[in-house]
Amino acid sequence: MQRVLDVREDIRSGKEPFADIMRAAAELGPDEELVVLAPFEPVPLYGVLGAKGFAHSATAIGDGDYQVIFQRQGA
Repeated sequence: MQRVLDVREDIRSGKEPFADIMRAAAELGPDEELVVLAPFEPVPLYGVLGAKGFAHSATAIGDGDYQVIFQRQGA
C-alpha cells in the first residue's frame, strides 16, 4: 500500500513540508510505502530517512518534478 504526500504546491507557496514528511514516514505501517511528489529531487531527505531505515527510489516525472518512493529496508 502507498501513502502519497504531494508537497509540490506547499513548496511553491513557501511552506516547509519537512515535518509533514517525517510524520508520514513515522506513521507508515510495515507494508506501506511513502510516495513523495516534489518540485525538485529532494536529495537531503535520502540521508535523513536513510538514517531511519528507509531505502528510496527516485523518478523524474516531468517539469522538474520528482516522485520518490521510500520504503523500510528489509520490507
